[in-house]
Amino acid sequence: MYAFTFERPASLADAVKLAGAGGKPLAGGQTLLASMKLRLSAPEQLVDLGGIAELSGVRKDGDQLVIGAMTRHAQVARSADVKSAFPALAWLAAHIGDRQVRAMGTIGGSLANNDPAACYPSAVLATGATVVTNKREIAADDFFQGLFTTALEDGELITAVRFPVPRQAAYEKLIQRASHFPLVGVFVAKYDSGVRVAVTGAGNGVFRHKGLEDALSKSFTPQAAAGVKIDASDLNSDLHGSAAYRANLIGVLTQRAVTKAMG
Repeated sequence: MYAFTFERPASLADAVKLAGAGGKPLAGGQTLLASMKLRLSAPEQLVDLGGIAELSGVRKDGDQLVIGAMTRHAQVARSADVKSAFPALAWLAAHIGDRQVRAMGTIGGSLANNDPAACYPSAVLATGATVVTNKREIAADDFFQGLFTTALEDGELITAVRFPVPRQAAYEKLIQRASHFPLVGVFVAKYDSGVRVAVTGAGNGVFRHKGLEDALSKSFTPQAAAGVKIDASDLNSDLHGSAAYRANLIGVLTQRAVTKAMG
C-alpha cells in the first residue's frame, strides 16, 4: 500500500463535506481496496461510510421498500421485510459472491461501482427503482450509463434505493465460477403496467430487453420468452463464452425466471 489519510465520519453531512473536497468514498470496499492493492486506484484520502447509521437499514414505505446505501448484502438477504414483500430481491442478495463478500459488500457501493456483471443493477433497473442521493433522486433508467459509469457527479453520495414492489419477480443467473460474478443474469419484474426485464453480465453494462418485455407483458409465460429472438451482435464475447452463447443464456434464464416468478 501507499500513504493516504483515512476518515470515518459519523454523519452524512460530514461525509458529503469530505467527499466534496476530493475524498474517495469507501462503502464495502470489495472493488476499491482490491484496486488500490493493484495500484489501479490511488486516492489520497478515504472516507469510510461504515460509521453513518442513517445510511443503513431496510424499511417498508407503502408499496415500496427503502434500503439504505450502506446496508450489507447479508442484511438485505435476511431482512424480514424484504423476504415478505420482495423475495426475489432477498434471493439475489443471498447469492451475491461468497459469504465474505455478502458480509461486507453494500447495495450503494455496488450501484456506484456499476460493474457490468454485478447483480444489484439488474434488480434496480428491472424494477424501475429510484436511486436517492444527497442531492437528488435518479430514476434507474437514467442512472446506469455503461461500463463502470453512472449519473453520479463528483462528491455525490447514494443514500438509499427505493424499490417499487412488483406483483411477481425473480432473478436467475449463471455464475462464472472463478469470479462468482454472473456470466449472465436476468431479473424479471411484473407490474400492473407491464413487465420489465434487465440483463447483467452480457454487455457493456446492465440493460433492459424490449423484446422480452413486450412478449412477457402480453403473456407472462416461459413460452412467450422462448419465442423471442435474442440478438447477439452487441453482446460480450470472451474466453468464458461467446456472444451467441450469452444470447442463448439470456433466453434460457428469462424462461427460468418467469417460471420461478409464477411459483
